[in-house]
This record gives sequence, structure tokens and C-alpha cells, in this order.
Amino acid sequence: MAISEFEIKRIEKIVGRFVESRRPAGDIRSQLDISFRVTGQSFEIFEIRPQWNDPTKKIEGSIAKATFVKSRKTWKLYWMRADGKWHAYQPFPSSASLEKILEVIEQDPHGCFWG
Repeated sequence: MAISEFEIKRIEKIVGRFVESRRPAGDIRSQLDISFRVTGQSFEIFEIRPQWNDPTKKIEGSIAKATFVKSRKTWKLYWMRADGKWHAYQPFPSSASLEKILEVIEQDPHGCFWG
């Protein structure tokens, strides 16, 4: 069962505020920026940069992903490992609170999200 349009708007508002607070200064956003997307039951935060060998092309690098498990009313948190796959973030794998998930991403005590 998909999440409702109301829930999507709530996610976009909360995650949008979080991403806006992390975005770099306006004068360097053409070289590095941060954005997010909501797809299905998940949202993904990613960085946007020019491709190293063709600066006219933009590439995205994944930072964090969280998926809402509606039956459990829980957010599951993931990070992108070097193997290019999403892995559960074991120090804090889930929470009922979207705000708590964003707090964990912000603090990043193990350097999994922001490096």
C-alpha cells in the first residue's frame, strides 16, 4: 500500500527543510549541491556535481536513503557503501520518527553519509 499524498507532502516539507539547511553557499552550487527525491515509500538525499571529464554533465552521488514501512510505521535508514548498494545503517537501523532519522543523518557519527 502506497503512502498517501498528504504523507508525501509532509516528507517533502521536512526533508526539504533539512536539505536546505545542508546546501552549500549559492555561489558554489554549480560545483556542488545537495537535493532529494521522494519515490514510492522512500526518500533519497544526494549530491549533484559536474562530471569530472565533462563538466557540462551533472552526476548524482547518493548520501542517504530512508524507506517507510507502513505496516510497522517505521522508517528504515540506509547508506550507500563503496559496492554501490544500499545497506542498512546498523548503528541506527530504524525509527518511528522521520525527524530522528534526519538527526542521525545530520550527526553522522561513523562518517557513512557525509564522509
